[in-house]
Amino acid sequence: MRTMGQGMNDAIPSPSIPGAPAPVSVVVPCYRCGDTIGDAVASIAAQTRRPAEVLLVDDASGDDTLDALHRVADAYPAGWVKVIASSPNGGPSRARNLGWQQAVQPYIAFLDADDTWAPDKVAWQMAELERDPRIALIAHRMKVAPREAAPAPLKGVVRSHVIGRRRLLLNNPFPTASVILRRDLPFRFNERFRRVEDFLLWAQIGFSGYRCVKLNQVLAYWHKPTFGAAGLSGDLDAMHRAGKEVRRELLASGLVTRGEHWFARSVGLVRRGRRRVLLLMRPATR
Repeated sequence: MRTMGQGMNDAIPSPSIPGAPAPVSVVVPCYRCGDTIGDAVASIAAQTRRPAEVLLVDDASGDDTLDALHRVADAYPAGWVKVIASSPNGGPSRARNLGWQQAVQPYIAFLDADDTWAPDKVAWQMAELERDPRIALIAHRMKVAPREAAPAPLKGVVRSHVIGRRRLLLNNPFPTASVILRRDLPFRFNERFRRVEDFLLWAQIGFSGYRCVKLNQVLAYWHKPTFGAAGLSGDLDAMHRAGKEVRRELLASGLVTRGEHWFARSVGLVRRGRRRVLLLMRPATR
């Protein structure tokens, strides 16, 4: 029997690895990413259940990134990696939407050009998607790790957790590089947003009643701190302002009540204060 609401679901059986590729298009926005895109695509190619296609979207980098993307594409079977040139620069939302528009598979996965996946990521997510076709979005945990580190082993039994309204009001539970979603969803990234654009999309999906779940395992990695990487309080202030804009957008579109809006705003203020303390405690970079 499957647990409903926000409880843990039954353990997911070990994924089978069919010969056919996973019906997934991977969209990777790229901006001056020549130094990292090779590792990102290599982690896609290393999947035990390899996605059917990869779309690399150059967001008008203005350097040699586009050439680097073509070199990466040429290293794999013809047609598996597709390179898309976008101009003018429109930010990650526009780049992801452009890749989404040209994708042909039933599911879309997202990976940023400086992140990587663990080898079983797609296999585990597809196992749950195939077991529960009601799922519109599936994600998992991520953590920061050195680029050269080996993927960590699974911890315990792999389970999925349904993410409901209350959890979405607290903060963003879905790291972008962890998400696989249905291509036919009637939403896209809001191109007015260059920060927190991912959370706005996930919230629109979840608050509209679509089923969203999260696996309890780390299946992808950031290779730099997730906020304040340069120790600049301005970065944190900009993220906080973007979060306020997202909450206003959700309220204006009727997806959250005024009470939910003020609750989420209060949580955001507490989180901002906590992050400021963490930044002050971080050793200065020399």
